[in-house]
Amino acid sequence: MDQTILLVDDEEKVLEFMRSFLQSEGFKVVTARTGTEALAKAKETNPVVIVLDWMMPGMSGLDVCRELRKKSRVGIIMVTAKADEMDKVVGLEVGADDYLTKPFSLRELLARIRSVMRRIDDSPSFEEHLVRGDLTISRSQYQVWKRGVEISLTPTEFKLLLTLADKPGIVYSRLQLLKAALEDDLFNEERTVDAHISRLRKKIEDDISNPKSIQTVYGFGYRFGDQP
Repeated sequence: MDQTILLVDDEEKVLEFMRSFLQSEGFKVVTARTGTEALAKAKETNPVVIVLDWMMPGMSGLDVCRELRKKSRVGIIMVTAKADEMDKVVGLEVGADDYLTKPFSLRELLARIRSVMRRIDDSPSFEEHLVRGDLTISRSQYQVWKRGVEISLTPTEFKLLLTLADKPGIVYSRLQLLKAALEDDLFNEERTVDAHISRLRKKIEDDISNPKSIQTVYGFGYRFGDQP
């Protein structure tokens, strides 16, 4: 899976309670114990979901959520001992995707995380034109430009590039890319993706021996490099 979850709570025991379980489920887990540390870790690790405690000394979970929502669409699950419906409304209004009341079971936590991840995967991007480093990708026109010069891609190459570039840093398995770009054609094998990726790299990378855009994650698949 290799998808990062950021856990934020000022109590080490609570963090360990969640961390060990989520790691056993295949997630990469990063932790923070203050709001300031949470913002730094979020920027550094690019998590897919943040499990965020409401009540923390100093910068509260609500304040962290507000800051994150200024520039990020990361999934946020607010965790609190507050059970009042108005508290839940406040959390959702500042940008949380879901709300979990203490005490909670680890299975419920996992279900909430997976639910938020599905919503993120299913939600359309706000960007009609994706700009990733030197590349500009037009969804509607099925065109790609590198430093202003159009690159000719096959439909499969375009779908692969768009899938990866839409969520930089997220790792996709070969099977996931096969389904996205080849529409789950049963006559194709997962390794077919490698051949398409190889051709795509020749067209978009400056140095195919050191690819910056489409990066291999050994033992799993590929991701798009998070470029400015």
